[in-house]
Amino acid sequence: MARVSRDAYAEAFRRVTGRPLVKLPQVAGASDTEIFFESLALNTPLGFRPEDPGLLARYGKALAIAFTARQHLLPEQGRMLPGAREALVALSRLGGVIQTVLTGSIRENACAKLRVFGLDGFLDLDIAGFGSDVYPKGAAIVRSLAAATEKYGITLSPADCAYLADSVRDVAAAEFGGVRCVGVGSGRSTLAELRDAGADPVLTDLTDTARVVAAIMRP
Repeated sequence: MARVSRDAYAEAFRRVTGRPLVKLPQVAGASDTEIFFESLALNTPLGFRPEDPGLLARYGKALAIAFTARQHLLPEQGRMLPGAREALVALSRLGGVIQTVLTGSIRENACAKLRVFGLDGFLDLDIAGFGSDVYPKGAAIVRSLAAATEKYGITLSPADCAYLADSVRDVAAAEFGGVRCVGVGSGRSTLAELRDAGADPVLTDLTDTARVVAAIMRP
């Protein structure tokens, strides 16, 4: 899936800036908005300042188009983390549990990824946070909690929530949002890095469904 995303980044960047994407910034835990602006800094002349106030919006549209054109490659080049579906199914069977997603991908692309692997049906995407929202992930967590409170008419505090994270940037976002963070060693951040950043507990992977559920539901 990473290759599909990188190719889409490159095409969208070239379309809206007229420049090739030679250097790609660190993407782990970053939103598509952050990746775009960091890519501008890395791939344009020193002192370059885009004059077009609609540049980000145009990039988002170009990125959605570029990714859509490559969706057919996802089953072959992408993968679902082992145990992810089982964990979502198990949690969906528990009363009072609301599942959503907070991702750096723009809405269109995130929904496409979830749909391809049959995971979208377990998640409430109306209250999700996406990279198309120009907010840091920590702020997106706060907005997602507010959206869930309004939609379901319940009193929902950060203490009621858990965020699964595989990067230290996501752990920092969880801390900002005041929610518990469960680390998963499925990304570039090591287990030790996730633990040192504040994730607790830290799981090697998602294959032990009972352990994943217990970590998320822990008071």
